[in-house]
Amino acid sequence: LSPDEANLLLEVSNDDLLELRDQAMFELFYSSGLRLAELAALDISSLSDIVAGEVRVLGKRNKPRVVPVGRQARETVAAWGVRRGELAAADELALFVGLRGKRIHPRVIEERLKRRAMMQGLPGSVHPHMLRHSFASHVLQSSGDLRAVQEMLGHASIASTQVYTHLDFQHLAQVYDAAHPRARRK
Repeated sequence: LSPDEANLLLEVSNDDLLELRDQAMFELFYSSGLRLAELAALDISSLSDIVAGEVRVLGKRNKPRVVPVGRQARETVAAWGVRRGELAAADELALFVGLRGKRIHPRVIEERLKRRAMMQGLPGSVHPHMLRHSFASHVLQSSGDLRAVQEMLGHASIASTQVYTHLDFQHLAQVYDAAHPRARRK
């Protein structure tokens, strides 16, 4: 997603309890670049860390990592935390719960995101990995720090992260074509 498309996806009022939960999940996805399984596995015990500005997850191959969380995601997750008890079963440990009060299933998250994207008029099928990809691309475009993005995504190899550099090259090529006198065609 472009930054404008990501903003459009996340510009929804959250008056409804399920919309608030969805908003918290999607803001956290985009803010931290979590994998779908990592988001679904979060427990209520992680709420205080998230509100404080970081999320701790157990990634692939049980590799732990800590990722920063942005202001908007912190605020939305905190608002969800206040109202979570209205939906969660008394003994449920999951941060994000479904209609039955138990841990939300990853497929439900996928469907809710797809539905949200369609309601917002976004083209194509939006899925959770697109938010992870958008997070990585946007952070890399702004910072240029491939190593930091690798760390935040939890990639074992820098080669996995280098996939996101093609977007920077496309941008550089556009700037070059627009600015360099010998690049313009006559």
